Amino acid sequence: MEVILIQDVDNLGAVNEVVKVKNGYARNFLLPRKLAIENSPSNAKQLEERLKQVAKKEAKMLAEINNVIGKLKEAPVKLGAKTGTSGKIFGSITSLQLSRAIREQKGYEIDRRKITMPEEVKEVGSYKASIDFGGGHSTEVEFEVIAE
Repeated sequence: MEVILIQDVDNLGAVNEVVKVKNGYARNFLLPRKLAIENSPSNAKQLEERLKQVAKKEAKMLAEINNVIGKLKEAPVKLGAKTGTSGKIFGSITSLQLSRAIREQKGYEIDRRKITMPEEVKEVGSYKASIDFGGGHSTEVEFEVIAE
């Protein structure tokens, strides 16, 4: 029996995937738990429409990601930090501080958990951090630590 998966099922497939399973597995496990629906002509049309909508959303999201990447690459983000006489920072620069600086200077809200800092930033200077947007899209953003 062919079914269309509504949710990800371990060792079987992902959402919106058409898979062939044994009749008993479909009737007794997948269908009652609303993990799949039967692959009928009307359900196949609905699947096709869902896939079109998903493709549109992904294209829109990709355009937005490329726009954000372009803005981030224009100029380095500047972060102010209190320093001692030797140029060392009191404390260190974190991904949260970088996220706030990007929001203030570039106008984009980026979750701090998506930012990977190169190492501990404890001195004044230029650094690069990596931002992972998900779906295989990532970029490096330059930031400069300046003394306040």
